[in-house]
Amino acid sequence: MRPTHAKDHPPTAPPSPAAVAETSVASLPRGPVVDAGHGTTQSPPAASGPLPAGSAEVRQVDADVPGAVGRMLDHVLAERLHRARRADPLFAGELAERMTRFTLEGGKRTRAQLVWWASRACAGRDPASAAAALRIGGALELLQTCALVHDDVMDRAVLRRGRPALHTDVADRYADRVGLERAERFGHSAAVLAGDLALAWADDLVAETPLSPWTGVVVRRLWGDMRTEMVAGQYLDVQGQITAARSPSRALRAACLKSALYSVERPLTLGAAVAGADDATLRRLRDVGRCVGLAFQLRDDLDDVFGGPRETGKACGGDIREGKPTYLAAVARARAEAAGDGAALAVLNRWFGDAALTERGLDEVRDMLVATGTRDTVETKIDRLAARGLGHFDGALLDPEGTGPLRSLLLAAAGARPGGDAAVPPRHAHDRRGHQASGTEGTGR
Repeated sequence: MRPTHAKDHPPTAPPSPAAVAETSVASLPRGPVVDAGHGTTQSPPAASGPLPAGSAEVRQVDADVPGAVGRMLDHVLAERLHRARRADPLFAGELAERMTRFTLEGGKRTRAQLVWWASRACAGRDPASAAAALRIGGALELLQTCALVHDDVMDRAVLRRGRPALHTDVADRYADRVGLERAERFGHSAAVLAGDLALAWADDLVAETPLSPWTGVVVRRLWGDMRTEMVAGQYLDVQGQITAARSPSRALRAACLKSALYSVERPLTLGAAVAGADDATLRRLRDVGRCVGLAFQLRDDLDDVFGGPRETGKACGGDIREGKPTYLAAVARARAEAAGDGAALAVLNRWFGDAALTERGLDEVRDMLVATGTRDTVETKIDRLAARGLGHFDGALLDPEGTGPLRSLLLAAAGARPGGDAAVPPRHAHDRRGHQASGTEGTGR
């Protein structure tokens, strides 16, 4: 497939997602492209590892999406590391390789799975859309590396995924040579650069993914908006810490921007876009993702307090130590103030934002969150968000080949309680293929 050139794009504003449905990803010609402006011949992007070559291979990916994404990343990152070593061996060995290991040894690859199954649920069956879904999923894994590495620096976290955070790992390597304080500063600087490198390689992977011109416009706009939203949410988070912003509505806004959109909504819409989904389907999946994504973040807030390193892969109580303006903390303060509960407020004022939070102090916070009903309030909100999101999902016209796995993935991401409001069977399952003949529905593929 040839890369997209600017001359392929219409001179007006980018088309709506519905326009994407009129052009098939597979319809692009293959082989070299002659640049009309310079008369030079450009080669198509190199194959990005073991990508599906037919419908059988697409279904093989269904059986192990994380493994397929990992194999694609193995190939892409090996090529990137080769180029990094040519730039400078020290940089490659100490920074690029460390960032690559962090990415390849990643977690559940939930975002990449959402991209894949959203594509499949939008009738993405051909090798071209399947390859694009894997590449976009891999780019999200690199973006996640950037977010986590930078988060750990800002949060002064020492653990990530049960191992030393990247900045801690770098600092430990140099502590004996330059002293702990200088090594820690260097570790922070190196981690910022590692996150920047991950973001650059993620952008490269998206830019080099062969897409039809119109599909490319939609994907790049979704990708660009997602990056801006992540930074906006992170800024609200750190600004809320310094200003002690405590409004529940503000906390929800930050949670939506910082995590909900890029954790669920954008992966869903990116996957649907590469499959050529229409406007109605993209809007429906956006609504699904926003509800489920917010539930996902609220569950993460609860796990930070009530979970443990074995479950979360990071030190417990980090949000309390850092004084993060989470929805959990905002609800606790609002409930305590409304009830005139001086004891609960004393616990909040004593430990919230205290970097020296002890295990006994964390237990006091946990007891306060239970006693004030805050934990139950947030659990109920998670259940309702999950139920609302799955209600939107069950009303979408999707291909049954991908609907079941995608619904299960969304239910797991929402983190609703077993037997809660979200744990309901789907109301109906629509076969998108039954609508394609009329031309009024379908993916337009």
